[in-house]
Amino acid sequence: MCYNIDMNLKTKLFIAVLLTGLIVVPGFVFSQTANLASNATEIEDLNKQISARKDKIKQLEDTINVYRKNITQKQTEAVSLKNQLSILENKLKQTEAEIKMTQYKIDETKLEIEALQLSIEDKQKTIVKQKIIISGIIRNIHADDQKNYLEILLTNDTFSDFYNQVKYLESIYIDLGRSVKNLRVAAEDLADKKSQVEAKKKLYEEQKFTLENKKLDFKEQTGDKQDLLAETRASELKYSTLLESLKRQYQVIEGEVRSYEEQMRKKLAEQDRFKNMSGTGELSWPVPSHYITADFRDPTYSFKNVFEHNAIDIRASQGTAIRAAAAGYVGRAKRCSLSSCYSYILLMHTSNLSTVYGHMSSIAVSEDEFVNKGDIIGYSGGKPGTVGAGPFTTGPHLHFEVRKSGIPVNPMNYLTN
Repeated sequence: MCYNIDMNLKTKLFIAVLLTGLIVVPGFVFSQTANLASNATEIEDLNKQISARKDKIKQLEDTINVYRKNITQKQTEAVSLKNQLSILENKLKQTEAEIKMTQYKIDETKLEIEALQLSIEDKQKTIVKQKIIISGIIRNIHADDQKNYLEILLTNDTFSDFYNQVKYLESIYIDLGRSVKNLRVAAEDLADKKSQVEAKKKLYEEQKFTLENKKLDFKEQTGDKQDLLAETRASELKYSTLLESLKRQYQVIEGEVRSYEEQMRKKLAEQDRFKNMSGTGELSWPVPSHYITADFRDPTYSFKNVFEHNAIDIRASQGTAIRAAAAGYVGRAKRCSLSSCYSYILLMHTSNLSTVYGHMSSIAVSEDEFVNKGDIIGYSGGKPGTVGAGPFTTGPHLHFEVRKSGIPVNPMNYLTN
């Protein structure tokens, strides 16, 4: 009889230990749940702020589209100083709206990062909670892991007690499996949230870069408008004269580039110097910046009334090192001593592919010289009034042109990501 009492006592103690282990955990869980609720409130508040930013961005996008339509409409009208000033004014308003929109996007991204970081904290707490639960279950299982069903039967007074204890142990294993699964899901979700944070941080840096460039765009466009008014003195006649002068200068420059390209291609072909220059057609960016201030055949280009913009303009501060986009021979290296003179480099890459680098403040190569991909060939310019800037510029940048069989093509189809 005493033996049965001891066995009953042992069973009760075993169950008490199990219950103690499982009762302690919910106390921790309750504490964690309180913290999670606090984060959930903050995340909800952040999401409301994010939603408000999205609404502002949508409003600004609608405003920007109105300015774009105005510009397109004015471009279909007769060329005049009045129209050009109207286009410039709409471009200024458009850029101003883009600056505000970019700022809202930066704010939105910052808030999204904050919300993700709070979610990460929650996931980390969940993981800690699941680990404690699993540890408690494993300890309780380990305390009785040597027992087989026969031993459990012998230590219980009735079959009903035996059955209940077996079922209880089975439920513990089920709880263990469920907790392990919850831990795995929480860990995967945590890794995903961390990945999202890194992506948002990268986006944040890109948006800051865009904002700074938009501010520079606005500054240049303001200067462009002021320069146009200063040159024409609000006179339609003076504006027409200016356009004619610019057209003639462009035709001279384009004719010179075409002529040198034809001569150099013929010379290199005769000397069989293209045989070892069969490249992939991919070009590297000639400057560190990838910010485009004017696209290929840009409909909003400042000098569209003078010529089609057969290149891309890449933002580059005055004196930035310019590197060869691919290996090739220098077909032309035009040096200047005046600001009205357009300084440029023509590189021949294959029998049908060449590149042009315009608005050079200085040139570091000579004609007929061979250069490797990435070699410094000169330094950027474009600041109005500086040597080599030429007549077609409103601020420091690189005019980058790609020519295939003598015909300008879109550089974006050749530049590597």
